[in-house]
Amino acid sequence: MSKSFVVDDSDVHALSNVSFSVEPGEFVSIVGPSGCGKSTLLRLVAGLDSPDAGEVVFDRERVDGPSLRRGIVFQDHRLFPWLTVEANVALGLLKTGGSDAQKRKTARRFLALVGLDGFEKAYPHQLSGGMAQRASIARSLSAQPQILLLDEPLGALDSLTRSQMQAELLRIWQHERVTMLMVTHDVAEAVFLSDRIVVMDRNPGRIRGVVDVPLPKPRNRHDPGVLALTETLVGRLETAVP
Repeated sequence: MSKSFVVDDSDVHALSNVSFSVEPGEFVSIVGPSGCGKSTLLRLVAGLDSPDAGEVVFDRERVDGPSLRRGIVFQDHRLFPWLTVEANVALGLLKTGGSDAQKRKTARRFLALVGLDGFEKAYPHQLSGGMAQRASIARSLSAQPQILLLDEPLGALDSLTRSQMQAELLRIWQHERVTMLMVTHDVAEAVFLSDRIVVMDRNPGRIRGVVDVPLPKPRNRHDPGVLALTETLVGRLETAVP
């Protein structure tokens, strides 16, 4: 698929002839230089935007708008400050069936999954950045999507919290077995989490290659195989089109 935007009366080609597939249960990351269209690509998969050419197909059906089957987590948590954490997570269940009591029970189950049991009645301002992002992930998972789209979900966190959240994200993926497609600028993060990594170039945004990560999970960040693959991918990005 391809996607362009008009900026200052000029066409900007965000994506050009991008094509790849994600298998059920996979964890796939997208890496590439700034401006290569990573977030645009994720918005197209989510159904928040439409491609100019080509299509997104999800479970044999063309994507033509947002769906609870495709959850999304952004870099900022986007929690409503006037609602409790439990109420924020329950928002993900507004369009699902069941009583309010059942929805509260589901919200609490997913808060427990992300390690926030005991914080159900807290408000977003009472949470750390990592805890708020956990609540955002719980909200997206509460509707039990078939795929979770993650747009730099850990990018705003400090390095220690980010490392902890990477381990948590891997634990959640292993527990739920939901398909995950993540945009990240952090190559080491992609290698630590992913089954496959899509490497992109810019001007226009396009796929340079797809790299398998055959290393067993959970991974040791200091394992020679992890370090070698990270170095190789960084080298490929450094030679990308400026």
